[in-house]
Formats: sequence, structure tokens, C-alpha cells
Amino acid sequence: MTSAARLDFRERDTEVRELMDDPDCDLDTLHRTYERFTLINSVLSDARGLYRREVLPRARNAAAPVRVLDIGAGGADVARELLARAQRDRVPLEVVAIDPDPRAAWWALRQPPTPGLTVRRAHSSELVNELTSGDLTNDDQRFDLVISNHVLHHLDGHALGVLLADSERLVRRGGRVIHADLVRSRLSYAAFAAVTLPLQPTVLRGSFIRPDGLASIRRSFLPRELAAVVPPGWSVTRVSPWRQHVEYSPPNRGSDV
Repeated sequence: MTSAARLDFRERDTEVRELMDDPDCDLDTLHRTYERFTLINSVLSDARGLYRREVLPRARNAAAPVRVLDIGAGGADVARELLARAQRDRVPLEVVAIDPDPRAAWWALRQPPTPGLTVRRAHSSELVNELTSGDLTNDDQRFDLVISNHVLHHLDGHALGVLLADSERLVRRGGRVIHADLVRSRLSYAAFAAVTLPLQPTVLRGSFIRPDGLASIRRSFLPRELAAVVPPGWSVTRVSPWRQHVEYSPPNRGSDV
């Protein structure tokens, strides 16, 4: 691994690639990576905080189940954690977890069933097309909460714009969009390298998590870089030294898609 001291974090390293994004990567290693995400994201994703701040207050006051869309869900571990907490609190929640990678959808669909979870191999734009294509009642088919976790750093400028535009269309009035991602910094890189090094021979053995996590940090944005490109109505907030949110709340007025 390249040490943090030898890297330049002033600009995104868009040339570095995550191993799991290689369509020809070893499938057993990829599946172990999805499996280990349950542990890693329990620490890094803040699903507990997301549930407490955004899901639980809505669910307690909702006449119908709160609907959550998890974009780029991978193995759907964040979705399952949200649903497990909702089941514990006996509040109504439905989560649609989508990922365009057929390998992710295949793995997620083969896990034990989770009540309230729908897994689909799909891009966000496919859901927008469904929303606008027929007899659907638009706001009923939208979501109270649209989220993603560690997706933004995978995207170029065009793909990022598509994701944000799709999110605006898929969230219902009164809802919220929260795209959470890493913050590129020498501190983030060094901390992740140090924490995961002793875990590599044990918990992380046979997975892509350590090299891909380091690559992800190198590919990630600074908050000011995202703030410079997000559309009007969006905000960028650094929520910790190594994590940031890109957020949107739709206005209460306006027409459907």
C-alpha cells in the first residue's frame, strides 16, 4: 500500500480503481467483500444515526409505511440495518435497494429474506422512467427518504448530475435526500490504513475492503468540490473529519415530474 505521506490529496485521483469494480474480479472475493460490508458499514455508514434522525420520526407519525430508496445499495446491508431497527421499534418501514451491478443484486437477493426489503438490479433513472411512464400516481410512488452510501466517489461529473437529478424526481414532497460519502484527506487515508491493517489477516482476509477503501478515499471529493457542482437547492455538509452529506429537501410547492 502507498503510504499517506507519498500521496497528493489536493486533487481527486480518478485514475485509481477499486478492485471490486472490475467486472472480471474474483467472485468469491467479491462475495466476501459484500459479506464484510455488514461489519464495516456498521462503523462507517452511520445507519444508526440515519435511522434515529430521519426514519424513526417519520415512521412514528406515518399512516402508511415510510418508503426509503437506497441507491447503489451493494449487498443491501444498510437497508437491512434500517429495517432491523424499525422491526425492533415496531414502526412501519419499506426499503427498496437498487444497484445496477448484477453481481451485487445477485448476492443481495440470495441472502435470508428481510421483511419490508425489495432488492432490484436497477439504475435510478429506470425508476424515474417508471414514475413518468404510465398510470402510476406520482407522489405515491416516490420515496420519503432517498439515500446512498459511499457512491458519489465512483461517479464522474455527468453521472453525478444524473444521480442528483434522479433523486430530486424520486423524493416526494416533505421528504429528504441524503447522499453520504467519504472525505478525501491524508488523515482519512492514514486512519483507515492504520485501523484496517491488523484486521487484514483476520476479519478482512479474502476481501477487497482494505485496498478498495483506500482507493475510495483517494477518489473522494472535498466538500468544497461538491459544493461547487451541486445544483441550486442542494447543500453539502461535512459531518465528521472523514464523512460528508449531500442533501436536498424538495419544496412544498411545484408540479409532479
